[in-house]
Amino acid sequence: MRRRAFLALSLAAHGAGARAREWAPVVAGTPLRFPRDHGAHPDFRTEWWYVTGWLQRAGAADAGFQLTFFRSRTGHGDANPSRFAPRQLVLAHAALALPERTRLLHDQRAARAGFDLAQAQTDDTRVWIGLGPEAWRLERDPGTDRYRASLRAREFALALELAPDGPPVLQGAGGFSRKGEGPRQASHYYSRPQLAVTGSLTVDGAEAAVSGRAWFDHEWSSEILDARAGGWDWVGLNLDDGSALMAFRIRDRSGGELWRDASLRDAQGTLHTGLVPRFEPRRIWQSARTNARYPVGMGLQVGPLDLELQPLIDDQELDARASTGIVYWEGAVTALENGRRIGRGYLELTGYAGAVRL
Repeated sequence: MRRRAFLALSLAAHGAGARAREWAPVVAGTPLRFPRDHGAHPDFRTEWWYVTGWLQRAGAADAGFQLTFFRSRTGHGDANPSRFAPRQLVLAHAALALPERTRLLHDQRAARAGFDLAQAQTDDTRVWIGLGPEAWRLERDPGTDRYRASLRAREFALALELAPDGPPVLQGAGGFSRKGEGPRQASHYYSRPQLAVTGSLTVDGAEAAVSGRAWFDHEWSSEILDARAGGWDWVGLNLDDGSALMAFRIRDRSGGELWRDASLRDAQGTLHTGLVPRFEPRRIWQSARTNARYPVGMGLQVGPLDLELQPLIDDQELDARASTGIVYWEGAVTALENGRRIGRGYLELTGYAGAVRL
């Protein structure tokens, strides 16, 4: 899941003029086929490509970064032959967590797909917003299976290459990831954990070489969450022994759990799915901007793992009301076991600044 992943499901307002049956359903047993499924799926309501990771910098503390592209089928203009009809939207978030700063640096983009100004290609991962050197881009090289990400935000710029350590990890049942009790409350979902990162980071006009480790998610769906849902917690962790852990829970509006799931790719490469995670808030941080209270210190139990998640910085709140319409917390975290670091990744917390509108 995106961050992700659930976030793009909040784009319901863009589809207000369409009926649900006009969107392609997520069907159990549908095999994912590559490289086609690296690309966009425009018949589905929402889709996202999500990259998060940690960067090492010479002479400076490690930093966290996030880049997410969304594609949203609006339902408007499907019968209109004009190229100006707003059939698809492309949106993007980018964020940088620097321990020397007291807040998250972030930016966002939104555009109607078309005219080479914004697009999500269907044959492989190639999604962008903008033109020339100011464009935000994420693409996969089919020859090397490596991803390239580049963007210029208001306060920083990134130019990264990301190399997978193996084939896509199919989440859920062969890429069919349930999000609730309803048969249509599901997504097609795969991950690329343990991406080796190289490239550059520019802050305040100063460019620095970086390296690190990242996580990539690609997910597409048409069904909104259960009407009782208020938000979700999601985490993707690259563990230091080479294993990778994904876990999420969907909360109702009173804080109870509606659904949860987890997977663990162990150090030998074997994928264990259908695990039951337990999230336990242990430390709360309150935003001075929104008064939202986020459990930025989180306990997480999955199978044999009993982890403590601690944020790189507390203030990793992202205000995305100019694009996807919500405020949420998404930040770089360290995973500790018995006080010892065993991995790092990203934690996403939504619904704490008000229930997510679906």
